[in-house]
Amino acid sequence: MLHSIVAAVTERIRKRSQDSRASYLEKISEARQRGVYRSGLSCGNLAHGFAACGKDDKSVLAVDRSANIGIVSSYNDMLSAHHPFKDYPDLIKEAVREQGAVAQVAGMVPAMCDGVTQGQDGMELSLFSRDLIAMSTAISLSHNMFDGVMCLGVCDKIVPGLLIGALSFGHLPVVFVPAGPMRTGLSNSAKHRIRQLYAAGKVGRKELLESESQSYHSAGTCTFYGTANSNQLLMEFMGLQLPGSSFVNPDTELRDALTREASQRILQQTALVDGFMPLAEILDERAIVNGIVGLLASGGSTNHAIHLVAIARAAGIIIDWQDMSELSAVVPLLCRIYPNGQADINHFQAAGGTALLIRELLKGGYLHSDVNTIAGKGLENYCQEPFLENGQVAWRNGIEKSLDADVISNIEQPFSDEGGLKLLSGNLGRSVIKISAVNEAHRKVCAPAIVFEHQDELQTLFDAGELEKDFVAVVRLQGPKANGMPELHKLTPILGLLQDRGFKVALLTDGRMSGASGKVPAAIHLQPEAIEGGAIAKLQTGDMIELDANEGRLNVLDELVLQRPAKTYDIGQTNGMGRELFQGFRALVGNAEQGASVFSE
Repeated sequence: MLHSIVAAVTERIRKRSQDSRASYLEKISEARQRGVYRSGLSCGNLAHGFAACGKDDKSVLAVDRSANIGIVSSYNDMLSAHHPFKDYPDLIKEAVREQGAVAQVAGMVPAMCDGVTQGQDGMELSLFSRDLIAMSTAISLSHNMFDGVMCLGVCDKIVPGLLIGALSFGHLPVVFVPAGPMRTGLSNSAKHRIRQLYAAGKVGRKELLESESQSYHSAGTCTFYGTANSNQLLMEFMGLQLPGSSFVNPDTELRDALTREASQRILQQTALVDGFMPLAEILDERAIVNGIVGLLASGGSTNHAIHLVAIARAAGIIIDWQDMSELSAVVPLLCRIYPNGQADINHFQAAGGTALLIRELLKGGYLHSDVNTIAGKGLENYCQEPFLENGQVAWRNGIEKSLDADVISNIEQPFSDEGGLKLLSGNLGRSVIKISAVNEAHRKVCAPAIVFEHQDELQTLFDAGELEKDFVAVVRLQGPKANGMPELHKLTPILGLLQDRGFKVALLTDGRMSGASGKVPAAIHLQPEAIEGGAIAKLQTGDMIELDANEGRLNVLDELVLQRPAKTYDIGQTNGMGRELFQGFRALVGNAEQGASVFSE
C-alpha cells in the first residue's frame, strides 16, 4: 500500500501540473500522429539520410516496415566514464540487424567532467552544458529518420540533458544505456584524507596526484556516489534503463550482453509492433516521484535538486523543493555509500544493488509500483537482476536480504528515518542541504559570516591562518545568472579540515556544491541569488547566521540586515574558456528551484 505522504505529494504534483502536462501530452500526441514516415521524405532527403549505410541497411531504410534506431552518444576518449561507449554503436548495430532493423549514430553530445574543471574557469560552463546537451539531442533527432532512441550517457549533466532533449521526442520509445563504474581503486576515505593533508600543507602535489590517480584509474564512472552514479540509479527507478544494469563494470561479458539486450528491447517498443511504449507514457508524475524517493533513500547527489526539476518540467510536470523535503521527512535512508559512508558503488552493487533497494522501498510503500517501464508494466520488474546464461542475458529475482548491512539496510532498521535532502528556508531565502553525510552534532551552526565573492578568497584566508574559528562561509555571486552556478567542491577539504579541528563551520552559497557533498553542512542553491538582489547580497562579514538542518531554518539573526540595500554587481562580459559564448544563457536562465534552465516555461 502506498505511503500516505508519497500519495499526497504525488497528487499535489499531478494537480499542480494539470495544465502544463496536458499541453505537453497534446504536443506529443500531434507528433505521434504525424509519425516517423521515411517514405514521406523526398527521395533527396532519404538519400542523404542513408548515403553512408551499407547496401542491406539501405534496403531496410527505403521502406517503413522495419525500425531505424537513433543512437545519441556522449562518447569521448579523454573522460573515463564516457570512454567505454566507443564500441557501443557497433554492438548496437549488430544486435538490431539480427532482428532485421537498422541503427545509426544520430549525433554526439558534449560531455565535460566536473572532476577536471573543479575550481577552474571552465566549471562555469558545466551547468549550462546540460541544456546545450538537450539542444544537441534534439538536433540529433530532428531528421525524422528514427523509430526509437538509445541514449548513451553517464555523468553529471549528460544524462539529464539527454533526457530533457529526448522528452521533446516523447512520442518515441527511449532507452538509456549505461557504461558502468570503474573497478574499486584507492578507497574514498583514503583519498579524502590525502586531500585534507594537502589542504593543510602536510603533503605535496606529488603525493596528492598519486592518490588521485590510484582512485581514478581506469575506464568507467568514478566509484563514489556522486551525480554520475546517482544518474544511473535514477534511470532505473524511473524505468528508463534495464533492471540491474547500472553498476556492471565496463569491459565485461555481462556489460556487452546488456547493451545488446537494450538494443533488442527497444525494437519491441516501437510503433511498428504491438508493444509500443513511448517515453511520454513512462515519464509521468509517478515516475518522477519514484526518482525523488530513490535519490533520498540512497543519499544521492544534491545536483538532482536542480536536474530532477528541469527533467520534470520538460515533461510538463512541476515539482519543487517542498515536494522533495516532504518526501525526505518520511523516506528512510537505506544506503551508506561514500561520501555518506565508506563503501563505494561497487560495494553497493555487491551488497544487493538497485534490485534490493527497490524491493525494500516497494515493501514499505514508498514507490509507485503501477508504472510503465522499458522492462514492462510494474516497478517489480526492477527487483530482478541480470546474469549470463549461455552467453545471453537472463533475469532472476534479486536477493531479499542485504549481503552487507553496513552498505544497504532495510526499512525496519534504516540508517536514518529521513532521506538525504532537506529544504532550508527563512529570511535569507530558500536553499537545500544534504544531511545524509552530516553528523548530528554538526547539523546546527550559529556563527558569524565571513563573506566571499570568489571561492579562491577562502583559500587565501585559510593559508593566512585567519579561519581558525567558528564561522559560516558565505560564498556569493555563484548563482546561475551570475556565472553559471559552478560547483564549489574545491572548498570541501578546507572546511572539512576546520570542522575536524573542532570549529563550527558551514557553507552558505547561491552556487552548487558537488554530487560528493559530504560532512560539512552546506546550504546551497540559495535563491534569490545575489545578482538578483537576494538577501545574500546584503550580508556582511560578522553578521550572525543560523543554519539549522534539523528544523529547516536559514536566517540572519539581526533582521535589520535585511533593510540594507543589496550590493549591486555589474558582471559584464566574461571571457576565456568559451564563457563569452554563453552570455545569452546567463541572461535567460531561471532560478535553481525552477531547474536553473534556459528553456522557457
